[in-house]
Amino acid sequence: MARIVLERFLQEQEGTIPEEQLRAKGYDKTPDFILEVPVAVEGHIIHWIESKASFGDECSHQAYLNDQFWSYWNRFGPGLVIYWYGFIEELDCHRERGILLKDCFPTDIVTLRHSMAQH
Repeated sequence: MARIVLERFLQEQEGTIPEEQLRAKGYDKTPDFILEVPVAVEGHIIHWIESKASFGDECSHQAYLNDQFWSYWNRFGPGLVIYWYGFIEELDCHRERGILLKDCFPTDIVTLRHSMAQH
């Protein structure tokens, strides 16, 4: 259900590449979505979004960091991980390095188009 909510929101936005298309292009490790036009969330630039329908505990989060998130960061830049069932707050310690954690879809997304329209 969480992935459906995320997919529907991102479908309304132009410039997202879903995981299936990335795999078809030959990427082996891919986040759920790549944003062709980065957005800002809480002042942090986001290039990709990974959705986890689980609780982010220390053990699973460390495994995801090593197996997935740092690979995404190396390939695509900073990104957002959504743990739909929450996470241990202390795990959100890599924001400045480019991995932001949330427990819901952010409501304060700033897009390039939106910010340009205000000027």
